[in-house]
Amino acid sequence: MRVIITLECTECKQRNYTTTKNKKNTTERLEIKKYCRFCGGHRPHKETK
Repeated sequence: MRVIITLECTECKQRNYTTTKNKKNTTERLEIKKYCRFCGGHRPHKETK
C-alpha cells in the first residue's frame, strides 16, 4: 500500500525530495517542512504527482 511520492518546494517549485507514504492512512496530499537547497532555507514542501 506504500507509494513513492515527490515533494516540491512551494516557493521555488523545485522538486527536491522523494519519499513514501501509506495511501490507506494518509489519503490527502502530504506537506512537510524541509530544507530547500535552491531557496537556502526551510520551506514547506507539498506532494506532487
